[in-house]
Amino acid sequence: MDLINILPDSVANQIAAGEVVDRPASAVKELLENAMDAGATQIDLIVKDAGRTLIQVVDNGCGMSDSDARLCFERHATSKIHKTDDLFAIRTMGFRGEALASIAAIAQVELRTRLHDSELGTSILIEGSHIVSQEPTACPTGTSMAVKNLFFNVPARRNFLKKDSVEFSHIEEVFRRITLIHYDIAFTLNSNGRLLYDLKAGSLLQRISQLYGNPYKERFFAVEEETDIVKIKGFVGKPEYSRKTRGEQYLFVNGRFIKHPALSAAVEKAYADLLPDHSYPSYFIGLQVDPARIDVNIHPTKTEVKFVDDHALFAILRSAVKKALGQFTLATELSFDTPPEFNIPPAPKGYTPPAPRISYNPDYNPFRATPSQTHLHLEKDLKDFKDLKDPKDLNDQKEIVVPNSLDSLNSLNSPKMSCLQLQNRYIVTSLSSGLAIIDQQRAHERILFDKLTQSSNNAKTHSQTLLFPVNCQFSPADADLFNELLPDLRSYGFAVETLSQCTFVVTATPADLKEEDLQTCFDQMLADYKGATMQKFSNRSQSLCASLARQMAIRPGKVLSQEEMQQLVADLFACPMADTAPSGKKIITIVKPEEILK
Repeated sequence: MDLINILPDSVANQIAAGEVVDRPASAVKELLENAMDAGATQIDLIVKDAGRTLIQVVDNGCGMSDSDARLCFERHATSKIHKTDDLFAIRTMGFRGEALASIAAIAQVELRTRLHDSELGTSILIEGSHIVSQEPTACPTGTSMAVKNLFFNVPARRNFLKKDSVEFSHIEEVFRRITLIHYDIAFTLNSNGRLLYDLKAGSLLQRISQLYGNPYKERFFAVEEETDIVKIKGFVGKPEYSRKTRGEQYLFVNGRFIKHPALSAAVEKAYADLLPDHSYPSYFIGLQVDPARIDVNIHPTKTEVKFVDDHALFAILRSAVKKALGQFTLATELSFDTPPEFNIPPAPKGYTPPAPRISYNPDYNPFRATPSQTHLHLEKDLKDFKDLKDPKDLNDQKEIVVPNSLDSLNSLNSPKMSCLQLQNRYIVTSLSSGLAIIDQQRAHERILFDKLTQSSNNAKTHSQTLLFPVNCQFSPADADLFNELLPDLRSYGFAVETLSQCTFVVTATPADLKEEDLQTCFDQMLADYKGATMQKFSNRSQSLCASLARQMAIRPGKVLSQEEMQQLVADLFACPMADTAPSGKKIITIVKPEEILK
């Protein structure tokens, strides 16, 4: 009995579509790349309901003839590959002829296109790979591709889509990756009837500022290098603007966004000894490499590539970034203008300066202490010595009490305890059950998380009014999300007003937040909220509280006074979950006396 069957085209197309289109952002990427390959100078992206209902890309490119408009939906139909050798000389974005066929297999697609020298264009309607209609139509030159009801015939895959805010964040990221390197093309992004981005053609630095805000113009050094192997051009972030995440790291090769761990490591190694621990630089770097020395066809998304000269590229890129950092750092710190304080007028003619006089005590001896000082030191040493217990007394302790519940921790009178700071990271204090080693950052996170949670549930909030209001600027999409989160932020003690579409003015903050950290705090908060790290919390308010607590908490390396350590320990033991940070990590470790004896 024969067991092997040839799959019907409809089933094969849906399987293939899963490799190319796994979410709305994948369709956005393919449509934008086709528009650029058509030579467009203006591309408009329109989405509704994060791409579930509509994804439309309109361009002013070359357009298509009647036959090409029909043929473009066939699998492996492409105008960019004619023979095998063409695979090793790829200079276009899309080339395998799978995108439109895959999209048409899982959506309702309407194509309207017209050549520049034609009076009429073509309109085609397709549902699930089946052509519904094809007819002449009056339309502008170029192409309009509308993808409606994505995954309408694959409900299982549609159910795997995340909420709209998550799916739109993926669309926005694809939009950034494409528009950043193709800064000579004008783009717009319209979501649910609102214009979020209106990007004009210009330079790379102008495109960065259009996407992220004008303050970004001052945050980067230019990097440029040209060798026989590679041409490098882009911008690297100043060390003082490093971030806690790798969100603003963009690497492009031949106009295509790529992910390459080795090249990313090359950039980060150039920042050695310039960044704090767990901080990452921002960069936007484009590489031009001979297409014959790169393979971009090893992954369906074309974000993973292979180079013939991996090691050479690594060394050249690292050197180029180090050179840029060194040149610009020195240029900003060195000045060859004579400072005004050294413009000393010459002395009058015949003036003789007097000899300098130095007074000193010939009997001074720095190694001899005064009798009163010696007496005081001896008294203190003797008192400390008398207060010490005999180490053998520890052996007489029959029972060791280890606080394994919050009740035993909360019963401690901790403000009167003596505390010691270890490595400017841990607080060590004595308990009846041994030594408690407390992670100061995680402890402070727990304290702040509980405070913020309580303030969001109660009308009373503790705020500090800023002496000078602080302006914070976001990208259009982030500004929309920030607007959505404003009610929660105000309940935590922030006083925020809208200054413009993308700029907000902050006049008051929670008492524990430092004013200079505001922009960084909000940026990280939005990144956390959009990312998967906050999905474990039961609601939006808790995820925001956790993110803010992490931004506001004291960092390892901060020196604390005895009073500050005692207060931190007291506040921690007053928390209902004093032994666990909001992230789920352990805060307190108990070292038992018997372990110390060993």
